[in-house]
Amino acid sequence: MIDKTLPLNYANGLMLELEKAFYDERGKGARFRTTTVGRTYFRERCLPRISSSDIAGILPALEQTLRDDGIIAKLTYGQEERLLRVRVEGCVHRPVEEAMVAHGVEPFTCIPANLIVLALEEKLDRPVELAEIKVEDGGCALLLVVFDQRPTLA
Repeated sequence: MIDKTLPLNYANGLMLELEKAFYDERGKGARFRTTTVGRTYFRERCLPRISSSDIAGILPALEQTLRDDGIIAKLTYGQEERLLRVRVEGCVHRPVEEAMVAHGVEPFTCIPANLIVLALEEKLDRPVELAEIKVEDGGCALLLVVFDQRPTLA
């Protein structure tokens, strides 16, 4: 195996081309096929660092991991009942989303959002859906819906 670091613009360029090709093939349905992208990173890097079972403990642990790895600069959030609003700043993948918008495609996937969804579903045992991604000045605004706990059959 070659031990070499690739330039970020090269990796993001490939991501853009893959996302665009997938969108061209599946349209808005592509968003439902990309929700688990990042699962290996989540299992290896994020999950071991999350000791809490509530949102107030999960998100700071995720933020710290993503910051330590240079993926984002900052993550802030607020919750209103089922709605979780998250702002991600300084994401290394933002150029991909900006390019998708420039191609007239509404952003449909976000690695930090996927990691949040994976963490909440794992630690809270509650379904979570990414409802919206807005590329804004200085960051991306994510809207997630946190549903009630899954019913159990007794």
